Amino acid sequence: MSIDRIVMAFAGTVILLSLALSQLHSPNWLWLTAFVGANLLQAAFTGFCPLAIVLKRIGLRPGMAFE
Repeated sequence: MSIDRIVMAFAGTVILLSLALSQLHSPNWLWLTAFVGANLLQAAFTGFCPLAIVLKRIGLRPGMAFE
């Protein structure tokens, strides 16, 4: 699995988890959803993604987006 797919899977998981937590506990969990969405948006334009950097350092194979 490439870094690109891992980043997308991680972001999707965090978004769904924060949506569930906002329904079960507090609407403040939606701030986590907003943070992940903003990070995805800025990564699309700048190519800077902290998770991709960590995954690359541990030796995972980069995809087309994070070469």
